[in-house]
Amino acid sequence: MTRHTILLTGGLGYIGSHTAVALVDAGYQVVILDNLSNSERSVFDALGTLVGHNHLTFIEGDVTDAATLERVFSDHAFFGVVHFAALKSVAESEAQPLAYLETNIGGLLTLLRAMEQAEVFNLVFSSSATVYGDQEIFPIPETAERSAVNTYGFTKLSSEQMLERVGSNDDRWSFGVLRYFNPIGAHESAAIGERPNGIPANLLPYIDRVATGSLPELVVYGDDYPTPDGTGVRDYIHVMDLAEGHVRSLDAIEATGQGHTVNIGTGQGYSVLEVIRAYEAVSGIKIPYRVAPRRAGDVAVYLADATLAREVLGFETKRDLFDMCRSNWAWIQKDA
Repeated sequence: MTRHTILLTGGLGYIGSHTAVALVDAGYQVVILDNLSNSERSVFDALGTLVGHNHLTFIEGDVTDAATLERVFSDHAFFGVVHFAALKSVAESEAQPLAYLETNIGGLLTLLRAMEQAEVFNLVFSSSATVYGDQEIFPIPETAERSAVNTYGFTKLSSEQMLERVGSNDDRWSFGVLRYFNPIGAHESAAIGERPNGIPANLLPYIDRVATGSLPELVVYGDDYPTPDGTGVRDYIHVMDLAEGHVRSLDAIEATGQGHTVNIGTGQGYSVLEVIRAYEAVSGIKIPYRVAPRRAGDVAVYLADATLAREVLGFETKRDLFDMCRSNWAWIQKDA
């Protein structure tokens, strides 16, 4: 049975493409808007093979373009929007702050205006654990103090505050704000996955490059943290679990007419060395690494308190670290 139609901005990116699959699997029709700045048209072809082109529509366009949005909303009757379209590199955000403000904050504002004009008031927003800044208490609850330590985090925090302001003054709106922790892995079909440009900034894509011989070794920053093996611990979540969280968010908005702000993580931490060992186990490849001094700003542990997502959305993760590494290794082999 086909349910509502959803607009997915940035829907050909890493998390967006996996969410498109989860939405179609849940019975939604999906219209993807993407400017292809950090994605490829081939991803849409792969999605069509996975879930059927009859459930998907692709429109090339930019979320900051009001005319494009007006046309998209006039051509389709949407139940709601899942908003991914944004720039997402912390380092790049420091070098190009105006671009990040224009796209991440300006794009959201342009989208909200188009939604209001079309009388579409349900939005699931892709936020980030970066809104928590530097924390000392773990796992991190949604009530933790927020702060921005970089421009990317500032755009996410400012976007959350925009939505809070709009929602508190206009009860037509329902906002599902999802604060992601560390998504990794790929769809189990190996048809879609993460394809970062340049030298990866995140752990698993970096391990991928070492495993395939593109890079000689992994650099582990710090082995003297107060953790069981001395390396940093993070809350990794399988990208398909994360994708299914967006379905749960839309379901909750439809059922209650109310918004929510929740962490999307597992509440389970894995160290750098644990990730390396799991990857070696599923790939059969030894990952050479060397230890370097800690990086400024890195913390020993960064974990989500996943309680509220379970209580409000009925959301629980299904996949463990080995599933994350196994699916990612299958994707890397197919993509090589």
